[in-house]
Parts: sequence; C-alpha cells; structure tokens
Amino acid sequence: MPDSLDALNARLLRFAQARDWEQFHSPKNLAMALAGEAGELLEHFQWLTEAQSAALDDAKRREVAHEMADILNYLVRLSERLGIDLLAAADEKIAINERRYPADKVRGDARRAAEYPDD
Repeated sequence: MPDSLDALNARLLRFAQARDWEQFHSPKNLAMALAGEAGELLEHFQWLTEAQSAALDDAKRREVAHEMADILNYLVRLSERLGIDLLAAADEKIAINERRYPADKVRGDARRAAEYPDD
C-alpha cells in the first residue's frame, strides 16, 4: 500500500504505462473523469437525510470509500500531468482560507466570504 502521494502517483503511473493508457491521460480527460467520479460519489448520498449520510452501513461505506479512492487517484494523476504538488497547493489554499475566513469572524457561520459584511 502506498504511504505517500508520491508513492501512490508512482503506482498509478506504472498501472497506466503497463496498459498503454498514458495516451488517454490528458489533463482534460483526467479532469472529466474526476468530475464523473465525484458524481458517482454524490449518488451514494442522494436522498439520504443528514443522519443517514453519517451512519452508512459497512457495505455502503466500502462503496463510498471506493468512489473516494477513484477521485483521489484521478486527482493525483492530474497533478502529476500538470506538475502540481498537491500537498503544497493544499497548504497554500488553507492559508488563503485562513485569511478569508478568520475564525473570530466566521465561527458557526457558513456564508461564503463575499457575504460577510466589511468591518
């Protein structure tokens, strides 16, 4: 089992190369596949209540885990094709969100940043 994004990317790259699928893994195609998998994940939660969505049985949780894995795999492949360090990008985005949504201003309020009044 891969223990890092780099190890996961290496395994995914070997998988694609062994099947001659690199030719299909353009950023556009990977982004489209990623969106499709996100839709498949959403299907598992469609029509569930909040409580039901938080209390999945083991079989449903496994299906959800597999959809999440598909999403992660396509995202890792896309980042490799575009030369993006996902961990660095995530860290940068968290820092941006910390500035946009200061905890003392937004605690318990789920509005978007543009909806908060300027002080």
